[in-house]
Amino acid sequence: MIECSYYLFLQITSLKKLEISIPIEQSNTLPIPLIQDACELTTSQIKQAVDKGALWLTRGKYTQRLRRVKKLLQIGDIIHFNYDEQVLSQQVPDAKLLLDKKDYSIWYKPYGMWSQGSKWSDHCTIARVAEKTLQRNSFIIHRLDRAASGIIVVGHSKKATQAFGKLFEQHSLKKIYHIIVHGKYLGIKQDVKLDIDEKSAHSVFSHLAYDPVTDQTLVEVEIKTGRKHQIRKHAALLGFPVFGDRLHGDTSKSYLESENLALCAVELSFTCPISGEFIDVLLPASLSPTLA
Repeated sequence: MIECSYYLFLQITSLKKLEISIPIEQSNTLPIPLIQDACELTTSQIKQAVDKGALWLTRGKYTQRLRRVKKLLQIGDIIHFNYDEQVLSQQVPDAKLLLDKKDYSIWYKPYGMWSQGSKWSDHCTIARVAEKTLQRNSFIIHRLDRAASGIIVVGHSKKATQAFGKLFEQHSLKKIYHIIVHGKYLGIKQDVKLDIDEKSAHSVFSHLAYDPVTDQTLVEVEIKTGRKHQIRKHAALLGFPVFGDRLHGDTSKSYLESENLALCAVELSFTCPISGEFIDVLLPASLSPTLA
């Protein structure tokens, strides 16, 4: 007899949310029938949730996402099914492939898309989109905030992922962002060296354009370090908060739900650690923030 423990929470909106952990006590067992015995979801609902990243397998010391519904389980395994109907129903704008180099690809990540998934799903992440689009394993190399948009690199081999990881760690890539800030920022080229979370942080701010009607400025930022929310924090510390920044920006400003954070990664250049060629990727103007 297989014992299982699970937690079921029915929200006011009638959207189901549950967590199920099932220890495997019989060999050659399939996950779907076990999950069906522990909840009232249909086979179709379970399979869709598994495809979106809701199922995990613990085997020995390791726990990883499991998508193969026909994978035979072993005695001692534990499967974890984390179902949140609200999360699984989420949709995000389409990502756009900018460059495919087989070992890695470069994408435009839209506002609202995650870099990394959660225990509930990963279907709204750039890595999963790349995986399904290119039919290759995809690995996270670096991150863009969910509220930010722009250029992001996805690895498709462990070699490339590790090599790019070193590039980012050593700050051996040139990363350019465009932001729209409140106020009239006129700095031609300003080095901003203000610590973040007691760690050194270096950004270079440059004025691009100013709109006197909205009192907003389009600013280019090159980051020399990669601290969390570095650009947003530096802009706020300078007195020019980023438009749409509800976390670090001007608390007196209120934004419509449809108004996104005006922060976008528009250029990435580096020497490819695989081929040795110089790569310079520019975001199309149609995807970059403008004062208009």
